[in-house]
Amino acid sequence: MVEGKRILLGVCGGIAAYKAVEVVSRLRKRGAEVRVIMTRAATKLIQPLTFQTLSANPVHIEMLEEPKVWNVEHIALAQWPDLLLVAPATANMIGKVRAGIADDLLSTTIMATRAPVVFVPAMNVNMYENPVVQDNLACLRRLGYGFIEPDIGWQACGVEGRGRFPDPERIVAEVETRLTTPRDLEGVRLLVTAGGTREALDPVRFLSNRSTGKMGYAIAAAAARRGAEVILVTGPTNLVPPGGCRVVPVTTTLEMYQAVMEQFEAVDAVVMAAAPADYRPATYSETKIKKGEGPLTLTLERNPDILMELGRRRDKQVLIGFAAETGNVATRAREKLLAKGADLIVGNDVSGTETGFASEDNEVLLVDADGVEEVPRQSKAELADRILHRLRAMLGKDVTG
Repeated sequence: MVEGKRILLGVCGGIAAYKAVEVVSRLRKRGAEVRVIMTRAATKLIQPLTFQTLSANPVHIEMLEEPKVWNVEHIALAQWPDLLLVAPATANMIGKVRAGIADDLLSTTIMATRAPVVFVPAMNVNMYENPVVQDNLACLRRLGYGFIEPDIGWQACGVEGRGRFPDPERIVAEVETRLTTPRDLEGVRLLVTAGGTREALDPVRFLSNRSTGKMGYAIAAAAARRGAEVILVTGPTNLVPPGGCRVVPVTTTLEMYQAVMEQFEAVDAVVMAAAPADYRPATYSETKIKKGEGPLTLTLERNPDILMELGRRRDKQVLIGFAAETGNVATRAREKLLAKGADLIVGNDVSGTETGFASEDNEVLLVDADGVEEVPRQSKAELADRILHRLRAMLGKDVTG
């Protein structure tokens, strides 16, 4: 799948540098052409000759050394690859890129390239969880840099936690996916909503639902890989925002409503995968509501229906909504399609335990004006691409292949 693709590997000075050797080997076996840039710190951990032998190309280290290709070294390297993979990526390199510092060959090449850049962070768990590092990671994701998340496990420093270098086969598989995904949504501006919302009762409690945001995040990630300009409006989740998306965090349904309406006129399509709360407390208690002897009665008021309002306001936009039901999915999805003025409703039965909320898989019905398509159980990532294929058709894009 990567035969003939040009991959530039940046190796930083982390203890996992030796594992990058296996990444080079596997990429070469699949037919990719690989070149390697090592930081000076990385050369203290593993000899450049190892990477030179496996890649069958000279290893690049110093920015001002005699060029191995006849051009300004970092510019020539920056223009060469189809993808720049930084593995392992240290906290130092991630911080430098976030700050715009280009003081060695690798950081300068990252700044100069127009190819996709994918980081594979690998470091001590305490360093990885440091708020500064997490803020740097979040910033780079917002700017469109890609990431392959580290594993959880025992580390060389003798502790256990997230920060372990992923299995090389997983890295290569992710590289294959990124290099072979068609860029068939370039020029499309897409708004995706994800997750549940929270409606506060008092400073301690809130009303919400079981939505985790996994489906919406999968759609946003897939759309970004396929070239779309993605705005992700998300309620509170425990998920890492996908790279290549502009993320707009919200908490309440009213906040989600406002964020969506602010962006609506400028987008080509909306996928409402979020589960915004239908009701909110009529009053908010500034202090914690104390437990009493008898029952507690709450008065709720309706939140705005975001999808219905989009249906009223739409001009040229394509609208895709979701219907999470506990029975009669096809009938209720069809009713929602007509009532909300949507082009497609994704209906799923959330009463089961193996699909729906919090699961990695989903089994849905795609309901539009022409009928119902049954989609068998598959991963949410696979389903995301299937939904986007339908979206591409509704936008009038070429859908061959």
